[in-house]
Amino acid sequence: MNGPTTGSLRVNGANLHYEVRGQGPLLLLIPGGAGGAASLDGIADGLAATYTVAAYDPRGMSRSVLDDPEAEQHVAEHADDAFRMLELLSPDEPARILGISSGAITALHLLTTRPERLTRVVAHEPPVVEVLPDAAEHRALVARVQETFRTQGLMPAMAEFAVGLKADGGDTAPPQPEMRLPPQAAARAEQTMANLPYFVGRIVAPFMSYAPDTARLAALTDRLVLAGGEDSRGELSYRPAAHLAERFGTELLHFPGGHTGTTTHPAEFADALLKALTP
Repeated sequence: MNGPTTGSLRVNGANLHYEVRGQGPLLLLIPGGAGGAASLDGIADGLAATYTVAAYDPRGMSRSVLDDPEAEQHVAEHADDAFRMLELLSPDEPARILGISSGAITALHLLTTRPERLTRVVAHEPPVVEVLPDAAEHRALVARVQETFRTQGLMPAMAEFAVGLKADGGDTAPPQPEMRLPPQAAARAEQTMANLPYFVGRIVAPFMSYAPDTARLAALTDRLVLAGGEDSRGELSYRPAAHLAERFGTELLHFPGGHTGTTTHPAEFADALLKALTP
């Protein structure tokens, strides 16, 4: 398959890098965490036979450059970026969206504010911890991560964050032997590492303090798919989607792998997504 067509979209305060491949109705992929469009390459090609697949680097990540690198980040502005992508790439037809992690938070906000532009939203493990009954504990976690980042630096902050995300506050997995990655995968990993300071310093706090409009979402469950990873049951990133699905009386769809199933199980994840996108 030929490589994607790339472009740049000017939005308020940033230039967004995006990539498009395939043909058919638009499917917009919104990456999460410190990943950009390249983090979803593993699933994009498998979807491009059915959809026009677009992915982009969220503002401040990878090739999407902010006018002001120190600018505060807001979920609503990130959702407006996604809306501008829809207006550019599918101006006359509503589209489908997959949001991953923080990208799923963006997708949820877009669904509540621009439902007419969307036919299906798959939200994979959005960490909207404010919907949980123990939300105060997770606010404290975010505060600890921010303070650790400020006083000790990136890696201690990431360690604090990782412990807080595990099921029941359990230990993180033991270190794995270093693997030699193919050049393309190594380049993606390097870019992800370069994005981490921005992610921890600018994204974690505003996104994990975001409280979705649950009443509005409840009225839009005909086009919302809440999803979690088979291997991340009980983890903090999994719990909000499970909680909302139970609250709305809808099914929680399980995808192969855990929170990073798009990377660890790309072919299986793409197959599951194709099924989820069909009402």
